Amino acid sequence: MKNLISFLCFILIAGQSVFAQFSREAMDSLNRLTEKDHRNMLEQLHINSLRPGANGNNPTAPNAANYDEAKANPYPSLPDPLTLNNGKRVTSAQMWWEKRRPEIIEDFDREIYGRVPKDTPKVSWEIIQIKNDTVGNIPVITKILIGHVDNSAYPTISVDIQLSLTTLAQITTPVPVIMEFGFKFPKGFALPSPAQTAKEPDWQQQVLEKGWGFAILYPYSVQADHGAGLTQGVIGITNKGQFRKPDDWGALRAWAWGASRALDYFETDKTVNAKQVGIEGHSRFGKAALVTMAYDTRFAIAFISSSGEGGAKLHRRNFGELVENVAGTGEYHWMAGNFIKYAGPLTPKDLPVDAHELIALCAPRPVFISGGEKGDAWVDSRGMFMATVHAGAVYKLLGKKGLETDIYPPVGTALLEGDLAFRQHTGGHTPAPNWPTFIEFASRYLKTSK
Repeated sequence: MKNLISFLCFILIAGQSVFAQFSREAMDSLNRLTEKDHRNMLEQLHINSLRPGANGNNPTAPNAANYDEAKANPYPSLPDPLTLNNGKRVTSAQMWWEKRRPEIIEDFDREIYGRVPKDTPKVSWEIIQIKNDTVGNIPVITKILIGHVDNSAYPTISVDIQLSLTTLAQITTPVPVIMEFGFKFPKGFALPSPAQTAKEPDWQQQVLEKGWGFAILYPYSVQADHGAGLTQGVIGITNKGQFRKPDDWGALRAWAWGASRALDYFETDKTVNAKQVGIEGHSRFGKAALVTMAYDTRFAIAFISSSGEGGAKLHRRNFGELVENVAGTGEYHWMAGNFIKYAGPLTPKDLPVDAHELIALCAPRPVFISGGEKGDAWVDSRGMFMATVHAGAVYKLLGKKGLETDIYPPVGTALLEGDLAFRQHTGGHTPAPNWPTFIEFASRYLKTSK
């Protein structure tokens, strides 16, 4: 069952329809539990119905996804990240850190991603294997780790975080590390072989060629990617197996919490420069990577790929995926229960914050926002670009640079001059074409000792 759930979550990412080969009984059970949890949250919120999400598969459907830019901005006014709740203007870095940033975090905690409990379980890390290997003919050492989550508060649930760390075999000083939210394929599963084309080395090899290390954190080992799992995982431990309250954390905050616990380990590993650890994620994991970067100021840099709604895309946009999609039974578990309100009776216009302020929470640290073109319209690259532009005011206040332009660039054009960066590649729903660009950007910030 565990492998089935993990694989189904991957299929949702990949957009492939291969459910038929799995047990209908297992799928029905998962759906029933998810619908029960979703219904419980609606009852807590006193909501009887929600607006339907956008249909991205049928362009003739009444609720077909909009891809017309002329209709994409029904709510053009955005919350100002530099105006306090009392209306006063933020005019200094001190005001940002002491007054405005906490206000924005409170809104995200309460209405968007949920609150992490004050007393989260401790994690004890165990290295279960050290192996010598090669990546693209580069000799490396890989540590396989398990993070044992203390479940003494609720022993019924066990959580063991899965993490790997790979560094060059011959290093004498701590090195920067890029950590990815990764997916572990079920045993015996393989993706269809792609057509043979010339391509860049995989991202791991590109990172190693810079002298950096890489790590892969498996978020589903922290928290499952479905509503039925909200009474399990680390959320289940903290809630003692009960339903969430409307402002309790969702999967995105749980995955980000797992990333922070991995960084705790890196701070103890002499091969890692823990002050130069970057976070990367794609699609739903792009959302998680941005949430991680926004909340944990120890992360040095972020590569946010195709994160879309719930990530770097403006919630107020009507283009591709909508708030209403994320509030439905397939994705609501990513967010706080309160987020559902904005799919009925409230609207995205009523949100106290938007994605540009999530990006602004990353300031003054560098962030690269990425999307694709063909087959990636659902994530709304222009909406992510707009959010990045509007985050720039906070970067400027803190002595850094934003994108330095509000003109949407042609596909394939990289905006790398500031501490916020953006590029839409010509490919589809994948981070691969933008890895070289991110590494070029990151090279300004991540340095290896000679």
